[in-house]
Amino acid sequence: QVQVRESGGGLVQPGESLRLSCVVSGFRFSWYDMSWYRQAPGKERELVARIDSAGVSTNYANSVKGRFTISRENAKNTLYLQMNNLKPEDTAVYYCPSLGVWGQGTQVTVSS
Repeated sequence: QVQVRESGGGLVQPGESLRLSCVVSGFRFSWYDMSWYRQAPGKERELVARIDSAGVSTNYANSVKGRFTISRENAKNTLYLQMNNLKPEDTAVYYCPSLGVWGQGTQVTVSS
């Protein structure tokens, strides 16, 4: 049974940083590419970043390129998203879906 648990969100001011974590279980994490998505109120879900199974190749949405870094620790079944220089438009619930299973997400709010 695939389980996903995102954490690390919070309320921060513009320019600050957060590190999100996603711990998964129930499947062979190291075999799969992984992604972070986000959904802001009233907006469609957006792909934020993607990383290959080995953690070598990454891709980012233009809106976060240069500010966010996706990484993973396969030995810990954990996916990360380091978010620097946060902006109000980054406010959203962040998710790391796994094999079609979506967790509760973690809320990120950027506001002064």
